[in-house]
Amino acid sequence: MDLRLLSRDLSLYLEHQVRVGFFGSGVGLSLILGFSVAYACYYLSSIAKKPQLVTGGESFSRFLQDHCPVVTETYYPTVWCWESRGQTLLRPFITSKPPVRYRNELIKTADGGQISLDWFDNDNSTCYMEASTRPTILLLPGLTGTSKESYILHMIQLSEELGYRCVVFNNRGVAGENLLVIRCTRRRMHLQWLEALVHPILSLSLPPSPFLSPFPVSRFRMLLLNYLGKTGPKTPLMAAATFSVGWNTFACSESLEKPLNWLLFNYYLTTCLQSSVNNRIHYKHLLSSKMLMISPSLLSPFPMSPWFVSCHSPLPQAIPIETAKKNPNVALVLTSYGGHIGFLEGIWPRQCTYMDRVFKQFVQAMVEHGHELSTM
Repeated sequence: MDLRLLSRDLSLYLEHQVRVGFFGSGVGLSLILGFSVAYACYYLSSIAKKPQLVTGGESFSRFLQDHCPVVTETYYPTVWCWESRGQTLLRPFITSKPPVRYRNELIKTADGGQISLDWFDNDNSTCYMEASTRPTILLLPGLTGTSKESYILHMIQLSEELGYRCVVFNNRGVAGENLLVIRCTRRRMHLQWLEALVHPILSLSLPPSPFLSPFPVSRFRMLLLNYLGKTGPKTPLMAAATFSVGWNTFACSESLEKPLNWLLFNYYLTTCLQSSVNNRIHYKHLLSSKMLMISPSLLSPFPMSPWFVSCHSPLPQAIPIETAKKNPNVALVLTSYGGHIGFLEGIWPRQCTYMDRVFKQFVQAMVEHGHELSTM
């Protein structure tokens, strides 16, 4: 082999590549196509999957498959952001915020505080022109959320399309109202707040309109379970749904305290809670906090009624799947991917997410076909 001839040929080839360019030579294009095909195969085989539907009763399972088919359809997370932390961080910045006009109402509580409610009455509803027949959806945002959160606005937009009324509970001190007391985390007080909310809403009309209560995120998921467990069959709620449930508070706290999660989520939540009381009530020990702890007292069993659906990306050790299988009124929808209220899908996930589609189909199924459950 003539090494001088080989070196000359190699030099000519490299010189040609520089003149033509990486992509013009066809080599770069081939690499990109090969990588794209490999990534597409990986995405379709390992990322895009149907959610796991866990129910305690065959009738409820058939009902969801017939009237809420999204729970059995393949969930396609955003192809360039399907990791849970990425979806959680991206959602607040990328999803749109539909314009919504609220009517605010303040309700006094037994502990001397007040609750701020934002109503979307939907008086222009063509499906339910009479307010007395218009279904009411009670929405509770996350730990530091308000009625201005993008996921709340999208749920209200979808409810408007269905002709329903919505009322949003604002956490104390985070929506601009005066924080009269600092009892913000006691389980017993929250149960009293839920009771104080439900009964006035039901008294809006006689006969009462259908009342569903989807509680999408954060600690109110557990409070909802406590409330339903306390009221049982006597609850005035027609149905309930939750998203991104922290079933096991010990596992959730342990996860939040890990270095990366503490930096990305825990510290931010703590500072948001501090800002809700800063310059209003001087609690030096509270304002110097650096970590959020979840109280184990919030952990609660599944409700015996009403019909209950929970949708979230799994933290395997924190989901009571076997317990759910024993309750005929409960269904769990477990996706393989997705973040905390960050079930983004599509190339550019500005509009509705997978969570929004589950919400819309479930509330519509319960309002329009809920009577079928009693005959199954």
